[in-house]
Amino acid sequence: MPTPDLHIKRYLITGLLAFIPVWITWVVFKFLFTLLAGVGAPLVNGIIGLIGLAAPSAANALHRDWVESILAFVLTVVALYLLGWLSTRMLGRRILGAVDSLLERIPLVHTIYGGVKKLMTLMRNKPGGTQRVVLIDFPSPALKSVGFVTRTFIDAAGREVAAVYVPTTPNPTGGYLELVPTERLITTDWSMDQAMAFIVSGGAVGPEQLPDVERNALRRVAAAERVEQ
Repeated sequence: MPTPDLHIKRYLITGLLAFIPVWITWVVFKFLFTLLAGVGAPLVNGIIGLIGLAAPSAANALHRDWVESILAFVLTVVALYLLGWLSTRMLGRRILGAVDSLLERIPLVHTIYGGVKKLMTLMRNKPGGTQRVVLIDFPSPALKSVGFVTRTFIDAAGREVAAVYVPTTPNPTGGYLELVPTERLITTDWSMDQAMAFIVSGGAVGPEQLPDVERNALRRVAAAERVEQ
């Protein structure tokens, strides 16, 4: 018969395993909610201030932290949707082009804005000759990490090198940038959505099969031998 200590350990572990998915979901949702609510907060505060001029009682009812956060979140999501819709229209593309031109003229802003915009463009378009989602030898040759190829280029020795972003779990907004020779990349047939689900869930959700690591290792050895010859 199990002892009370075994009962306690078993139920604690069972409860922990049941709680972790909820906790990870909450952490990711809280991060996104806080980020989007922070973007819309100034506009919501301004709207509530204008409402207060005509209806002070209504403004007082809205002037609560949780109400302002929800309104700011909803407003930001709607604004992003409208921005996406507008960017597919001719008038919208002209407006966005004018905004780009304006930001590119500001000395400090254009460096940050241009870099981030280029990264977003690279993440949408697959670089030539490589798959978007790869595995690399990181943090050691015996271990593998999921990475996203953001671009490829040629180094001074004439080798093709890939810039690979390796996100962290469960928050993929933090991570590492690794420069990896393309012959050392382990290609996958994963989509971006599959890879992100795999990373955010800590590996619990994702494709059922991994790439053939051994075959990729043999391919890398053969490529290295050709280079030496």
